[in-house]
Amino acid sequence: MTKNFVSGEYVLEMLGIDKRFQGVHALKRCSINLKGGEVLALIGENGAGKSTMMKILTGIYQPDEGEIIYFGKRVKFKNPRDAQDIGISIVHQELNLMNHLTVAQNIFIGREGKGFLLNEKSINEKSSELFSRLGVNINPKEKVQNLTVGKQQIVEIAKAISFDAKVIVFDEPTSTLTDSEIDVLFDIIAELKAKGVGIIYISHRMDEIQRITDRVTVLRDGEFVGTKDTSEIEISEVIHMMIGRVTYEEPKQASTVAKDAPVVLKVENLSSKDVRNIGFELHKGEILGFAGLMGAGRTEAARLIFGADKRWSGNIYVNGRRVNIKDPSDAVKQGIGYLSEDRKRFGLAVGMSVCENAVMASLDDFSSAGFINDKKIHSISEEYVGKVNIKTPSVDQLVKNLSGGNQQKVVISKWLIRNCDILIFDEPTRGIDVGAKSEIYKLMNLLAESGKSIIMISSELSELLRMCDRVFVMCEGAHSGTLPIEEADQHSIMTLATKLVHRS
Repeated sequence: MTKNFVSGEYVLEMLGIDKRFQGVHALKRCSINLKGGEVLALIGENGAGKSTMMKILTGIYQPDEGEIIYFGKRVKFKNPRDAQDIGISIVHQELNLMNHLTVAQNIFIGREGKGFLLNEKSINEKSSELFSRLGVNINPKEKVQNLTVGKQQIVEIAKAISFDAKVIVFDEPTSTLTDSEIDVLFDIIAELKAKGVGIIYISHRMDEIQRITDRVTVLRDGEFVGTKDTSEIEISEVIHMMIGRVTYEEPKQASTVAKDAPVVLKVENLSSKDVRNIGFELHKGEILGFAGLMGAGRTEAARLIFGADKRWSGNIYVNGRRVNIKDPSDAVKQGIGYLSEDRKRFGLAVGMSVCENAVMASLDDFSSAGFINDKKIHSISEEYVGKVNIKTPSVDQLVKNLSGGNQQKVVISKWLIRNCDILIFDEPTRGIDVGAKSEIYKLMNLLAESGKSIIMISSELSELLRMCDRVFVMCEGAHSGTLPIEEADQHSIMTLATKLVHRS
């Protein structure tokens, strides 16, 4: 690029971008722009077109119409390497690293013939220089599989910088990071910004958007809605732009569970290598929140109950009867469904259809003499697509083509078709937008009102406070206290989450 742009000028413009997929109009003459040395938040509901827009920017997709202007010149990318070579990189939400290779090998892999001396000494030295520029200490010789998720993400950032990136896209970068790792990431983003790098930041976390971005661009249904300065916009206005209505759920003021509601699940002295002697009761129609910091043992406890991990000791009772749950199939037989925090790995077969995923846990109910009743499967799938409000062209649509919120609804429908009465929701709204969150909340409340019982694991305290009847708090693998919703607030939960203060 011949012109040296300065901070404040547009280094990137995407103008009139149009894209269709098999009859779905994903982007409708959509436009955004990015200044040098700024952080631009790109937000919208899942399915709004953010990912499609960024895949076009980074050469993964080709636009049907429209143009990309980069440093004042029109550019076209046939593939991601074309975009990388001129300084446009993306740090994906799902990290794209090879775990068996070293840090340095991951950063420089694929550069053969690009003027790099790719011997081990050279790439280790270059990697050290990159980490020094980022102000972090990572051993280039370490295998990626030995790093924390936060450090793996920094490796991805170093890889982007190694292409001399002038524009970097961050796609939901904090969804799996600890608070300390988020602070490191934000420091790096500030350094990149100070050096004139333009950053597009995709996130559903409004606190992050307020904290680090300069402007906010909103997409809705594949169209550009507007761009506002972050300092001049209220969260309620952003949400209204995203979904066309203001959505805000006040914290729950009192439990809605009947005082004589029976206990449907009882856990006693549950232990494993990550969990220490926890116990609790779950009542019919109750939403019991599980709170705690990263590593507190919440997911580990849920996996023990579901039989996904081996427990050392402890008893589990369903409807007053002691049950022996050795694996997930035993849990499902007892009417327990589990929505994993990693829905793509453990909840869905993304290469299969909505229909196939919806009945996956109930196939025995739809087969006879070895033959599957396809008509019945389609009928029940269409029924639950309507009940759960899954936005899909048809039940034959591949799950990988749905937004995150709709993928989560497919998992929920799977357990509802199975008729599970006890549902464990592990981070049910992670990575989905505020509109989809609101729909998930409403669905969970309807399930509880119908008599289903829910364990809700969440790292968002505001979410637990607006949804739960009680909050079960864990710290360092142990139970540190249970709060009725009438007594719960962020301070009381965090006090229990950071200290082993026992409270009944």
